[in-house]
Amino acid sequence: MSSKRVALSADEFVKEAVGIVSKASERGVVLRIIGALGVYIHSADKPGAISLYEKLGRFKGEGLVFTDLDLIGYSKQRKEIIDLFEKELKFNYDPYVKALFAGKRLIYYHPQDLYHVDIFFDKLEFSHDIDFGSKPGKGLLELDYPTISLAHLVLEKLQIHEINWKDLVDLAVLLYSHNLCSLEGSKSRECIDDDLIASVLSDDWGFWYDAMINLAKLRDMLMNKLAEGALTKDVVELVLGRVNSLVNKVESTPKSKAWIKRSKIGTSKPWYRQVEELER
Repeated sequence: MSSKRVALSADEFVKEAVGIVSKASERGVVLRIIGALGVYIHSADKPGAISLYEKLGRFKGEGLVFTDLDLIGYSKQRKEIIDLFEKELKFNYDPYVKALFAGKRLIYYHPQDLYHVDIFFDKLEFSHDIDFGSKPGKGLLELDYPTISLAHLVLEKLQIHEINWKDLVDLAVLLYSHNLCSLEGSKSRECIDDDLIASVLSDDWGFWYDAMINLAKLRDMLMNKLAEGALTKDVVELVLGRVNSLVNKVESTPKSKAWIKRSKIGTSKPWYRQVEELER
């Protein structure tokens, strides 16, 4: 996959992305922002979030780095999405991806080559699956706007088999900026639905296994940053408290028969999907 970065500032890129989702919504088309930009949009206005990004090194010396715009929609609206990008927005499509993967994925390039757009349909299929449904109005994409829900943003990071530091930072920012809904005592778009996360992880042993490893890696990263003096004790304790609460929620949730059956096999067989980058 191209390593080219977005040729816009973070604020300009947010405006572009939200504008596209808004144009789609005006036409009855459901598109939601996922990935690092989704985390940024949902968190940047929360007190201390930008500071946490900086202290964890996410900004580096070049401002916040985004590589592309990741979106997800419903396959039943694929034609409408193609029309939006090609006829109205005048984006250039990737013919290879369109020919071979159009049912699951499309890639578009900004007319001035400022960034490219990666569009997924119905589910994210990486190390583990995150299914949003396929019917507009009846799926899970409508849980939030203009991004997928906080719980799904967390799941998107937890499903990564070989998680990198950027994804760990995104997890830290999400959990620093948002409480768990069970701790809030009610559900809203501004808290992380840990019941939803627990339900997904309690039905898929492989997903659960990698998620628990990634939460342990997040703990280690935060403790290391505390020891280095990069983070203060109150920040680390806040995030770790939510991590521990999330783990307790998942572990106390009854597991499905499929989870129990797969747990008996353990790591003797592959429990995740090998993800190959798409060369363009």
